[in-house]
Amino acid sequence: MRTTRVTAVALAATAALTLTACGSSSAPEKTGLEMTAPTQRRASTVLDRPFPKPDLVLTDTTGKAFDLRERTAGKPTLIYFGYTHCPDVCPLTMGNIAVARAALSEAERNELQVVFITTDPERDTPQSLGSWLKVQDPAFIGLTGDFKTIQAGARALGIAIEPPKKEKDGSIVSMHGAQVIAFSPKSDEGYVVYGEQATPEDYTEDLPKIIKGENP
Repeated sequence: MRTTRVTAVALAATAALTLTACGSSSAPEKTGLEMTAPTQRRASTVLDRPFPKPDLVLTDTTGKAFDLRERTAGKPTLIYFGYTHCPDVCPLTMGNIAVARAALSEAERNELQVVFITTDPERDTPQSLGSWLKVQDPAFIGLTGDFKTIQAGARALGIAIEPPKKEKDGSIVSMHGAQVIAFSPKSDEGYVVYGEQATPEDYTEDLPKIIKGENP
């Protein structure tokens, strides 16, 4: 099992300094998570001091208000911050989770909530976000809204995101942390963190335990 342990404080201090440039050809930076792990092949990190779930009210893909704490209360939940125009990390991460979710029993699938929160709300409208997620898994929840609100919610989980910026070639890049955070149905706290190196097999192995609120 590829799991290590760090505190939420340590993770927040290091992860907040690490951003992923989706589509960047440069080598990725070393994250604090990688440096604190016994090896660089750890798929998940169990936090000694979990994160509270962010108090966020955003807009879902139907255009309705979505209270994150209220709507996911008591349910195993995965949260990821990314954007639909990302050419690599974001679709790969969501695709990996979709593969693992498909391997669950029907009862487990009905329990698990997977929430994708955009870091590029100006382009990711409810409609476009819904269309993109439908290709990944129609059950995935997509949320958009005010950038500063989203940024504050990400920061509460130790995840840094920056406003999208236009590159010299005309492309728009959103810099964001690439962690997936799993929330326990028992405490509604984020207690397991996955880096972008996590594979479909890692999620397939861990999700049944996360659905029960157990450590992977």
